[in-house]
Amino acid sequence: MDDRQRLDRATAGVEPPFAVVDMDALRANAADMTRRAGGKPIRVASKSIRCRAVLERVLAMDGFAGVMAFTLPEALWLVSAGIRDVLVAYPTADRDALRALGSDPTAAREITVMTDSPEHLDLIEGLALPHPIRICLDLDAGYVALGGRFRAGALRSPIRTPEHAAAFAAAVAGRPGLRLVGLMAYEAQIAGVGDRVPGVYGRMVRLMQDRSRRELAVRRGNVVRAVREVADLEFVNGGGTGSIEKTAAERAVTEVAAGSGLFHPRLFDFYRDFTGRPAALFALPVVRRPSPGVATVLGGGYPASGAPGPSRLPQPYLPAGLRYHRDEGAGEVQTPLLGPAAAELRVGDRVWFRHAKAGELCERFASLLVVEGDRVVEEVPTYRGEGRTFL
Repeated sequence: MDDRQRLDRATAGVEPPFAVVDMDALRANAADMTRRAGGKPIRVASKSIRCRAVLERVLAMDGFAGVMAFTLPEALWLVSAGIRDVLVAYPTADRDALRALGSDPTAAREITVMTDSPEHLDLIEGLALPHPIRICLDLDAGYVALGGRFRAGALRSPIRTPEHAAAFAAAVAGRPGLRLVGLMAYEAQIAGVGDRVPGVYGRMVRLMQDRSRRELAVRRGNVVRAVREVADLEFVNGGGTGSIEKTAAERAVTEVAAGSGLFHPRLFDFYRDFTGRPAALFALPVVRRPSPGVATVLGGGYPASGAPGPSRLPQPYLPAGLRYHRDEGAGEVQTPLLGPAAAELRVGDRVWFRHAKAGELCERFASLLVVEGDRVVEEVPTYRGEGRTFL
C-alpha cells in the first residue's frame, strides 16, 4: 500500500480540507534527529510544531528536552499547561507578559527570555518585578566576508565579538533583578539553507556554509569562554534542523534547537546530509474540472513566510505529477492543478499537499488528525484550535 492509498484509507470518513500528522513518519524523523545530535539534547522549536499535543509527544521521546518558544505569551501558556524549561527565542517588549512572568514564581523559574541590547535590560528592570528574570544572550551567528561587503544569515543580534558579549554579560550581572543563564547563536545561513542545489549557485552555497561553519565554531567558542568568566551559563544553544550534527560537534554548544525536521516540510528536501519523511500534510478536495487536463481543488493559498517566490508555495504531493498553473499558482479559494495526474482526478477526489515550512501549516487548521499506519487514532487541536494565535 503506497502513502496515498494509506492516507486515503485512514481519512476515508473525513471530508477535506483537513491536515494530518503521520506519527510513523514523525517518529522516524525524530530518531534520525537524535542520532545526528550525537547525545546532546534537542530543544524543540515550538514555532515548527504549533500543536501542544504533538509537542508533548515529542518531549516524551528520548533525546528531546525543553522548548524554544517564539513569544513570551506562548511560553507563559505552555508553562501553565505543565511544560517546563521554555526558552523564548526572540526578544520581547510585551510589558504585560513580562509582568505576568515576573509575578509568577513557576513561570519565572521555567522561562528564559532573549535579550541582545541594554534597551531590553532597561525595559525589564524598569518593571520592578518581584521575581528575578532568567536571561539568554543572543549572539549574531551570521557570516561576514569581504570586509563586511558580504553577509549571509539572519539579521538578529548586534552582539558579535567576545568583548561585546562579555561586556553585555557584565551589564546583566550588575542588575540584581536579572540573571544571565544562557547563550544562543542561530546559524540560519547553514541550518535553514539547503545545500543540495545544482549548478554554480549550489557550489557557492556549500562554499559559504563551509567557511561560515569554521568561522563560527572558533568565534562561538571564544564568546562562550569570555561570557563564562562573568556568568555561570546553564546552556549554550545553537543550530537548527539543517545543521544538527555540525553544531552538536562544537564543544562549546551544550544543546541544539530543531523542530522543522519533525514534520519535514518541502524546504527541507534540499539537504545533502540527511533525508526525512513528510509527516505533516493537508488534503484538499477536487471541486471542478475546467478542462480534461485540469483539476481544481478548494483553497490552497497557504504560502510560507520568507522572501516571496515559488519555493514558498505548498507542494502538490499526492498523487505525484501535479503542478500549478503559471498564471494562478495557489489560490485563496481555489487552485487549478495541471500535469499527467490531473487527467485522472475526479470531483470528490482529494489531493495531498506539503507546506513549504513546518508549523505555519497549523495556522490554517484548527486540528490535526493523528495517523498511525492506516488509521486515524486521535484528533488534536492546533494552537489555533485552542484559540491561541500568538503572531
